[in-house]
Amino acid sequence: MAIKNRYEFVYYVECINGNPNGDPDMGNSPRIDPQDMRGLISDVAVKRRIRNYVTIEKGNKPPYGIIVQQSTNMNRFIAQANEECGSTAKDGTKEKVDSARKWICQNFYDVRAFGGVLTTGANAGQVRGPIQLTFMKSVDPILPMDISITRMSVTEDIKVDGKGIPSSEDYKKWEDNQPVDKLRTMGRKQLIPYGLYEGRGFISANLAEDTEFSDEDLSLFVRALANMYEHDRSASKGQMSTILPIIFFRHVGTDSDLNQRANQAKLGCAPAHKLFELISIKKREGVEVPRSYQDYKLTLNISGLPKGVEAGFALPDGNIVWDNLPDVYSWIELK
Repeated sequence: MAIKNRYEFVYYVECINGNPNGDPDMGNSPRIDPQDMRGLISDVAVKRRIRNYVTIEKGNKPPYGIIVQQSTNMNRFIAQANEECGSTAKDGTKEKVDSARKWICQNFYDVRAFGGVLTTGANAGQVRGPIQLTFMKSVDPILPMDISITRMSVTEDIKVDGKGIPSSEDYKKWEDNQPVDKLRTMGRKQLIPYGLYEGRGFISANLAEDTEFSDEDLSLFVRALANMYEHDRSASKGQMSTILPIIFFRHVGTDSDLNQRANQAKLGCAPAHKLFELISIKKREGVEVPRSYQDYKLTLNISGLPKGVEAGFALPDGNIVWDNLPDVYSWIELK
């Protein structure tokens, strides 16, 4: 059964001595807003890590398959959907297209959550996903650094007369004839010393009804968002973590009529930007150069919540606490 409430959420990601999201058009340097020098992480980068977590937990099997995979042609899955629904034509009837579209939503978690364009092969229509993410942006300006490193080996492409691909023995002979200094080379790494990034997201109950995105799917999404960097370690990323808690807003409605209240819960009881204004973050007194999320104080104005909206903390196990919010998070203050 699809979720019945509209949600908004805010989450924070910390990067220590790493490159949180390189820009391939800029030599893979950390993405940055040139006007205010604050760092950026694309929504695509976050979705990739969510997909990776879901694959780890659920094994890439229906109903938790992932359609956007590395080194994979998505048209294969679109063709499979049409075959399962008895259609192989690119211009199938509306009924066939809708059937293929529904089959993909039922079997692939990332389409059910984020949507997708499924018209690139055998037509399976288009899906608007209930979960949408913004670009993440650092709380303060970041300092991109380009650091030289020494690599103690080389990857020289040698040529041997009369041969195509050199053998291992050819490489060994080449090494023996080179000066020692020619067998090491210089490289570069791009990183930032520190950055705390804020991301925002939206979950539509109306679109969830269309893709059948359920409460169980929502719980899995929370686990993925909270734990995505725990299974995505690399030297280039440094130390990256989702900093808990993830703050959720849930629309529940106010009307005494249950049907009308359910409708309010779907449509929402307050604009998203007004809910985001209830959250503020600033450096603690005396901190000039932050190097930890503990150098910040995050404030959630519970008393300012509009009627019909609840605030909660999403936890690593996928649950969201709505009542008696825990005070175990020393960097957040409720008022």
